[in-house]
Amino acid sequence: MHTFPVISSTISADALAPFVAEAYNLEVNTCKLLKTGINHSYLIKAGEQKFVFRIYSLDWRSKTEIAEEIRLLNLLRDNGIPVSYAIHDTCGNHIQELNAPEGMRYGVLFSFAEGEKLLNLSADVHHTIGRTMAQMHQLTEGLTLQRVTYTADVMLQQSLQQLKKYLPADTEEMQWMLSTQKILLGLWNNVDTDKVRTGAVHMDIWFDNLNVTADGKVTLFDFDFCGNGWLCLDIAYYVLQVYSTEKVEAYRDEKLKSFFEGYESITIISEEEKRLLPMLGVSMYYFYLGIQSQRFENWANVFLNETYLKRFITVLVKKYFDDHVYIS
Repeated sequence: MHTFPVISSTISADALAPFVAEAYNLEVNTCKLLKTGINHSYLIKAGEQKFVFRIYSLDWRSKTEIAEEIRLLNLLRDNGIPVSYAIHDTCGNHIQELNAPEGMRYGVLFSFAEGEKLLNLSADVHHTIGRTMAQMHQLTEGLTLQRVTYTADVMLQQSLQQLKKYLPADTEEMQWMLSTQKILLGLWNNVDTDKVRTGAVHMDIWFDNLNVTADGKVTLFDFDFCGNGWLCLDIAYYVLQVYSTEKVEAYRDEKLKSFFEGYESITIISEEEKRLLPMLGVSMYYFYLGIQSQRFENWANVFLNETYLKRFITVLVKKYFDDHVYIS
């Protein structure tokens, strides 16, 4: 009988519980798998305390990259930004090495973000998120992480190379992606960079990566895509997600207005940054389609297939481009 290598495994929650209990000196009551994907997340309950243990997929993030994510989280936490941060073990280490069937994987225990995920947020909560994002950007402006820098090449060119593996070049949707890529690259090249703030960015702030308490307190988490780039990338992605989740125009406009008011109550968004938001939003769609393609082994075939990609491009990417990106 042959023994075959493994591409991706799911660590048993029952086996993880005693490991976490020993490493962090916790009396773990329960350990439950929350979700799988590029990373796997487990809910840990220890007495009255709750934590989230994240296990990174093989060859997804290096130990240095994870350490830089933790460094950013510590900076934010120490300056009063509400984030889920890494917990060190009894030896003072934040990163655990897990000998999984496919090879060495890394794990980190994070504090639990109180509250719950809400798909439709009130205008007041959007205002709070705007303030929180701006406060974060005040701290991260000029900060450099030993992680990816989000350039036009990363966002638009490398991502499309990944997508080509799963969407044929002769399809109408791929032809549109290729022609639109040229337009977007031109827009990136014409940015007045002197009027655009740079630093460490989150890149994934939306309802699925923040929890809201009953009294409206917001905690950000999942900084797995943090890196270097224009700070307005975070704003562009958030606006993109509001358009995706808020289908009633009047409610959407009210909530976006509240978000921007919250942000600019802390720091001003330059006119150049505001001008870039639509095209950066489309660029974010390119980037995450590339990530989905790059990490194909982390998704079920039913999810990532040609039909799904065609629909995603037509319903989301093309519509957003047509509605918001104006070419002079």
